[in-house]
Amino acid sequence: MPYVKIEVTREGVTREQKQQLIKGVTDLITEVLNKDPHLTHVVIKEIDTDNWGYAGVQTSVLREQGITADKK
Repeated sequence: MPYVKIEVTREGVTREQKQQLIKGVTDLITEVLNKDPHLTHVVIKEIDTDNWGYAGVQTSVLREQGITADKK
């Protein structure tokens, strides 16, 4: 039973985008590992930007400063 956990910051990921992620990951697991899609579980966890950080700074603070991961 494959279990895949996707963590993203809570910044407007739509229901449709989540469905695309779930379907895409399930299809990939099925294709690459030959696993039954009915036994593949995909969980998407949204994390508030106050609770996510990198380079020693909260993501919410970096966003306020107009800094993203690709600008560091």
